[in-house]
Amino acid sequence: MTITGIDENAAVVARHQVRIDAPLERVWALHTDVNRWTSWQNDIDTAYADEPLRPGVTFHWSTAGLEIASTVYAIDAPHRILWGGPAHGINGIHEWTFTADGDATIVTTAESWDGEPVRADADNLRQALDASLTAWLELLRKAAVNHNS
Repeated sequence: MTITGIDENAAVVARHQVRIDAPLERVWALHTDVNRWTSWQNDIDTAYADEPLRPGVTFHWSTAGLEIASTVYAIDAPHRILWGGPAHGINGIHEWTFTADGDATIVTTAESWDGEPVRADADNLRQALDASLTAWLELLRKAAVNHNS
């Protein structure tokens, strides 16, 4: 099965957006350099990719005590990346899009979660996912704006 986007019918779907006063290339580079996530993402304990991101590449990261292996499903640098995979009974699919807005960048993220643990506690997990995505976008914004390049 080819995955081309999030699962709109999943038990939990979240969407968030932020405008970052930094150029598209800088925001994209920060976001897709998995090996440097822990330098600006204080919610992530470990993160590593053994090779550059492209469809089929799996990278590993941990957050909130969860060990996650995410596989890249699609990438269109520097505009879109789609990744996901199963973790602890949750099937997550996460899409990020990056659009230049003058000298700034609009980052939009959408994520779907499904699976037995999600259906059993959808309201709490929706709140957790919303909080996680909001924090991720804010940390990305701060890192991109404060980046010296």
